[in-house]
Amino acid sequence: MVDDLHIVYRIYGAGTGRGNATAALARLLLRKGSPNVHTVHAVRGVTFTAYRGEAIGIIGSNGSGKSTLLKAIAGLLPADRGKVYTEGQPSLLGVNAALMNDLTGATNVLLGGLAMGMSQQEVRERYQGIVDFSGINEHGDFVSLPMRTYSSGMAARLRFSIAAAKNHDVLMIDEALATGDRAFQKRSEERIRELRREAGTVFLVSHNNTSIRDTCDRVLWIEQGELLMDGPTEEVVRAYEDAGGK
Repeated sequence: MVDDLHIVYRIYGAGTGRGNATAALARLLLRKGSPNVHTVHAVRGVTFTAYRGEAIGIIGSNGSGKSTLLKAIAGLLPADRGKVYTEGQPSLLGVNAALMNDLTGATNVLLGGLAMGMSQQEVRERYQGIVDFSGINEHGDFVSLPMRTYSSGMAARLRFSIAAAKNHDVLMIDEALATGDRAFQKRSEERIRELRREAGTVFLVSHNNTSIRDTCDRVLWIEQGELLMDGPTEEVVRAYEDAGGK
């Protein structure tokens, strides 16, 4: 449950120039009294309740506060006002399955699985399924190469595959389905449906309205940090498109 949530970013020392390290430290220590503070009210009084088994899309224009909302639900950003209540552990794709560029894909599968709470035995049992799902080995033995050799799309697919290998109480996915070809998107959408059937709750942020329609049964439309509409997928997406959203 998200109850009257407000997220405010504060940028200290705005307009003072780069300066040196000593000046930067001084601004940090004295920031409460600094007049050079720029605030961004990224989320403004958002309230909704999500239920087990739901797949909820979050749509809106660039900079509308969608990703900020996910980070707040995951516990990565403190609320300026309001509350977030979750039952179980929220997992934000791309954070819990963080990847390290100097390590191989195989090592990242192990570390990513352990970071999400899987045992070594569970990771070993699911390892080949993760690699196959990601498709990174379709054109060579990339899983044995350092992550720095991967394209951004390959890295994103591996992140999704690691995160999706575990059942989650609450799984939040930010633009994951925008990567890869249509075949990978289809696999991702089916995995999201499986997670829902296993009584998890899924949030999906995407600019791809087709993915939202194919995956979600409910949509939140956010603009300038405010919740404009919350309802059935087709109803909300059609209203968003009629307003010029793509």
